[in-house]
Amino acid sequence: MKNPLSTVSGGLSALVFAVALGAGLSLAPAASAQTPTAAGHWTGVLETPAQPLDVEVDLKPGTPPAWVGTISIPAQNLKAFPLSSIDVQGTSVSFVMANVPGTPTFKGTLAADGMTLSGDFAQGGGSLPFKMTRKGDAVIATPARSTAITKDLEGTWAGALAVGGQTLRLTLKLAGGADGATGSIVSVDQGGAEIPITTITQAGSHLTLELPSIAGSYSGDLKDGKLVGTWSQGPGSAPLDFTRATP
Repeated sequence: MKNPLSTVSGGLSALVFAVALGAGLSLAPAASAQTPTAAGHWTGVLETPAQPLDVEVDLKPGTPPAWVGTISIPAQNLKAFPLSSIDVQGTSVSFVMANVPGTPTFKGTLAADGMTLSGDFAQGGGSLPFKMTRKGDAVIATPARSTAITKDLEGTWAGALAVGGQTLRLTLKLAGGADGATGSIVSVDQGGAEIPITTITQAGSHLTLELPSIAGSYSGDLKDGKLVGTWSQGPGSAPLDFTRATP
């Protein structure tokens, strides 16, 4: 599994925004009089010591007073990673990439014209200035709903993925629910990064996991108390089996 964030110097990871009718008459208020909003599709370049990274952030109001949002970093194969702790108070905007080592956090201020969002991206004790520009409306896709899963799939599983000459230990967490299963995969050897599973589907003994935030997926079958299957990410794939984690 590829870590969505790789550490660089300073503790900061290379990441984890009148219509004139004549005679001066206008039906629309002047732009300066409009109330700026954080809702939208924002783009910017994070100038990390390792390399500049294109970043895309989508924010929009959810169930009041909550907001929902995602962050994408194409160079790191990170797509629509869900944001947490989104706080919008007037022109002050902040959000967090939860369960990522160093807890990447953005805090910024919306410009009076509502077209730029400027602040700092901090992680693990370091920070970098970061400015985003509005590029339209927020684009946040609604993922397919997860199915329910049987009791023999619920719980914690352990596996190891052999990629690029190294072995990465993984922990799979699955939980049942009335509205469908939930879960995550933890990359133990990559700082304990916990990646949410967007969609979990069980059909008989077959299990499918979708993790679009890292362009990853898993397809496997439950055989004799063991999950036997394949991990796919981007253009590559590799065998991946899970067994029950020991307490």
